[in-house]
Amino acid sequence: MNGSLENQPASHKPASNKPDSMRRRITVAYLTFAAASSLFFAVIAALAVEGIEVRLVDERLEEVASWASPRFAGKLPVEMPAGISFHHGEGIPRSLRALPEGVQEVTVDGVDLHVLKGRDSLGTFVVVDHDSDYEQIELVVYSMFGIAFLGFLGCSLMLGRFVGNRVVNPIVELAGAVGARAEPLPLQERTDELGLLARTIAGHTDELRQFLDRERFFTGDVSHELRTPLTVIAGAAEVLMAQTEREPALYAPAERIYRAAREATDVTSMLLRLARSPEQLEWTTLSAAALARAEVLRYQPLVANRPLALRYLGGDDFTIHGVRELVLSAVGNLVRNACQYTENGVVEVSLAGGAVIVEDTGPGLPPAARARLNNEPIPLDARGSSGTGLGLGLVQRICVHLGASLLLRERPGGGTRFEIHFPPELTRS
Repeated sequence: MNGSLENQPASHKPASNKPDSMRRRITVAYLTFAAASSLFFAVIAALAVEGIEVRLVDERLEEVASWASPRFAGKLPVEMPAGISFHHGEGIPRSLRALPEGVQEVTVDGVDLHVLKGRDSLGTFVVVDHDSDYEQIELVVYSMFGIAFLGFLGCSLMLGRFVGNRVVNPIVELAGAVGARAEPLPLQERTDELGLLARTIAGHTDELRQFLDRERFFTGDVSHELRTPLTVIAGAAEVLMAQTEREPALYAPAERIYRAAREATDVTSMLLRLARSPEQLEWTTLSAAALARAEVLRYQPLVANRPLALRYLGGDDFTIHGVRELVLSAVGNLVRNACQYTENGVVEVSLAGGAVIVEDTGPGLPPAARARLNNEPIPLDARGSSGTGLGLGLVQRICVHLGASLLLRERPGGGTRFEIHFPPELTRS
């Protein structure tokens, strides 16, 4: 299974216009509440309007019928109020004769009528309300309610945006201050939950800063203190090499001491630079081909007298803009690890697509080293196994420091393939 280790620093920018932003959620919540409330009141209003209609129109027609029917049966004059007519038997208009009994709303010749049809001892009768303006009243009521509904939604939208801004803007301001490492953080003087959050973040940030400062000072102090004794060891070994040049039995150990002292010196220099922020380092331009070729030549003694070949395959050269010691250390650690853990076969270094590639025919990366490299928990059955990937961890830290990325792949046919990819802004063909 291939694994990828991307080490580019992430930038955290507030995205208040995203569909899942808190500001949008607050606005949607207000609109939903407004719509639900309006629907609730609309149902109540519709029931009220219908109830008023029954009260004002239907009961009025029934009262007129209860007064007019006995008078018609007693052959007394039936005088109706203006706009209301009473018809009995054959006097009922043909358009109203087929109506069922009860109160109905009908339209005759484009005129809306309220009609009560009933039956008394003499037969069927109807009471007709010709000029009731209740339909117009209903239209006005529902129109006003529609306008009120739209106004309520508009007010809810503005209120939701206002509240959303009041809640979200301080959070965005705090996030921006944290991302910009502003000192001191804003909002700490507030007495609400945002003030509590700001003070908590400020306290946690101070703890992390103190921890990182202690780690940086420790790394720098230890590396600085080691440089002097390592220089002495390397100088003494160099003197021994000069004095025992004709005695192979003594020359070989002296050379080994000298090489180990130089490698330790390189490690301390690398740790000193890792302890500094990138902007405080000396950045220069390096030829990737020259660098890879030099590292292959440097570690040839590790494969001497072994069934293992270390070779440089070439590739498209490119220029790296970086810190020389850190780039050399990253590539050198990969080459040295490959030579140390590959028993036989080949270790090959090549260039392609703005990347330095180191691959070997070894047994592959142990589970513990792979887990450590991927920042995953080390499997229980892998604890205590050899090769925990400490050197690879340094390579990973260097890549983060330089803005590069470390990619791990399985080599076809067995083995491991590491790629250090330098971003376009750090390379030039």
